[in-house]
Amino acid sequence: MTVRILFPRLLVLGCALLLTAGIVAQTNNPDDRPRYAVHPTAAITPRKGDADGEPRDANERVPEKATSASSLEARFQEELLTALESHVGSPYHFNRTGPDFFDCSGLVWRAFQDIGIDFQRGPASSYWAMFSAPPEAEQFKFGTLVFFSGLSHVGIVVDEKGFYHSARHGGVMYSPFNDYWLSRIDGFRRVPLAELTMPAVEKKAKPAAVVAITDEGTPR
Repeated sequence: MTVRILFPRLLVLGCALLLTAGIVAQTNNPDDRPRYAVHPTAAITPRKGDADGEPRDANERVPEKATSASSLEARFQEELLTALESHVGSPYHFNRTGPDFFDCSGLVWRAFQDIGIDFQRGPASSYWAMFSAPPEAEQFKFGTLVFFSGLSHVGIVVDEKGFYHSARHGGVMYSPFNDYWLSRIDGFRRVPLAELTMPAVEKKAKPAAVVAITDEGTPR
């Protein structure tokens, strides 16, 4: 009689302990890494007279610098996206910058080279040291560099939904910012557009690869 009474109670207690352990595991942060939450960025709405065919108010003045900066940003986004998409599907190869194989930092360097922005080729950690952190509002802005897993991996943000990178398994691809990637983000850096000033030119044959010693040895 005692066994019949105790067994159901022990079973209920065991289930309760398992449920509690599961909740703790989901909310605990065992490695004490920052966990990033994605906040949707504001959509850019064309100003009246810019894209809807209606004339702009004759009395409305647009600062020349603002117009120039806006045009530069639009060109940067269009050309960088084209460059990234042209490399999608290329296999991963350690310490390569193309034209047919890329590691993660090699893809970043090549994509910016493709649109005329030059900087020193190096491992992901060197880009972290080279560039400044963007404002929080620009962390998930297109073109921002996003770093993972102790600065051993780097990609290029598209928006709050995903990013481009060269993965050890899969090569150059677009990946969503799911829980796996968000839990591994170290931070962000923004490449300045100061050198993107010359008119765009037609793309010629893909340049040869530049080999550099990197520290990208973490499996991805």
